[in-house]
Amino acid sequence: MAERVRRIAGVEGVPAQQPEPGELLQRVARGDESAFERLYDIVSAPVFGLVRRVVRDPAQSEEVTQEVMLELWRTAARYAPEKGGAMTWVMTLAHRRAVDRVRSAQSATDREDKAYRRETTRPFDEVAEQVGTRLEHQQVRRCLASLTDLQRESVELAYYRGMTYREVSELLDTPLGTIKTRLRDGLIRLRDCLGVGR
Repeated sequence: MAERVRRIAGVEGVPAQQPEPGELLQRVARGDESAFERLYDIVSAPVFGLVRRVVRDPAQSEEVTQEVMLELWRTAARYAPEKGGAMTWVMTLAHRRAVDRVRSAQSATDREDKAYRRETTRPFDEVAEQVGTRLEHQQVRRCLASLTDLQRESVELAYYRGMTYREVSELLDTPLGTIKTRLRDGLIRLRDCLGVGR
């Protein structure tokens, strides 16, 4: 009987049976470092293979694999054998971590692209636009003030109130030809005052 026990234990050339990952996880949860070393030997290659397929970059795959192994050490107590196999749990952790790395890398790329686009495209300056518009309005008012009263009245009715030449003529009780002359002369003076066409 003792010889049989020694054989089963691997004493006489018969290799000892490797512990299952689930059993190792339970021991790791209790802080057993030698169990973690064995677990590492069993799961690190499959974890790296899965991570490599998701992440693709070899260096990042190695980093993610190390992160997964560290997570196994820290969270082994969360493994619940009744919910599934240990390798399934380990590979789920690895897959999640790999997907997180890909998403993080994509987010970083997107942020860099947005930052680059912001730097290369000149943003619309609303304040400058408003200031420019106000200055233009002030200049137009100043130039309108330089017209004769008759010219200014005709221009304001035709261009600010949207009346036709005939309606301006009827409203001011002035011949249509006179209104056209006033408008033409007023617009010429406005053009010269505003510097348009120079």
